[in-house]
Amino acid sequence: MDLRIFTEPQQGATYDDILTVAKATEDLGFDAFFRSDHFLAMGGDGLPGPTDAWLTLAGLARETSRIKLGTLVTSATFRHPGLLAIQVAQVDQMSGGRVELGLGAGWYAEEHSAYGVPFPAKRFGLLEEQLEIITGLWGTPVGEHYSFAGKHYTLENSPALPKPVQSPVPVIVGGNGPKRTPALAARFATEFNAAFPEIADIAPMFARVRAACEEIGRDGDDLTYSTALVLCVGRDEAEFVKRAAAIGREPDELREHGVAGTVSEAVDRLGELSAAGAERVYLQMLDLADLDHLDLVAREVVPGL
Repeated sequence: MDLRIFTEPQQGATYDDILTVAKATEDLGFDAFFRSDHFLAMGGDGLPGPTDAWLTLAGLARETSRIKLGTLVTSATFRHPGLLAIQVAQVDQMSGGRVELGLGAGWYAEEHSAYGVPFPAKRFGLLEEQLEIITGLWGTPVGEHYSFAGKHYTLENSPALPKPVQSPVPVIVGGNGPKRTPALAARFATEFNAAFPEIADIAPMFARVRAACEEIGRDGDDLTYSTALVLCVGRDEAEFVKRAAAIGREPDELREHGVAGTVSEAVDRLGELSAAGAERVYLQMLDLADLDHLDLVAREVVPGL
């Protein structure tokens, strides 16, 4: 099972804070460092303020050497697809082919109004066209041109440059929708992510994606199946409770919904996720200053898997 570290820098982190966690992620042997793409804190003052996801990843591309880097997830409302395709391709080049793009429809209306970003009521069509455009631009052979005419975007005779190092760049699609999201994942994604679901819902969500793949003649095993859950682990009960308090969460709620509790409980939960079909887990690290937390997971949880 791949274990990836997933952070929420909008809650309050500088680039240097993020870099420290990314380097620890690499040094401790985790598979990847991912971050959210948000511009407004969800509770708290968010000081010193947000950092841009793709600017952050460009910096990390030059300051790390092994780990995958990506977003979970970039909002389709934040960037035009042609420009996003260029940004991601450039960061992929800067990293030597280590970038992955998580792309979603967006949901946090307040951050849009706070920074003057339009937030249409209906966004699924935006997401669908963006996925088609971005993958279309990257997939156009060098020397050929790409055009697209949709309801939301029109591209005319694009040279479809630059190209990323990877072909294709991994694309992550996720969500809880029963029909449209699995269909999008089947068409465009290399990975489907179940983000913060009820544990019992994970296997049925994966099954719906596999069924959507069948409908279009794609092998469901072509996709990687992943989930994202909050991380809160202690060497003993006291340390777990202390970490839960530090992130403002109740221990019982964390045990129910996350990779949480003592080391043995975390190992059991990861085993449960594997049995449900998860090949990869994004561990949401909410206290970026607690590097000992990552060290504990790397040294005591991972060997137990």
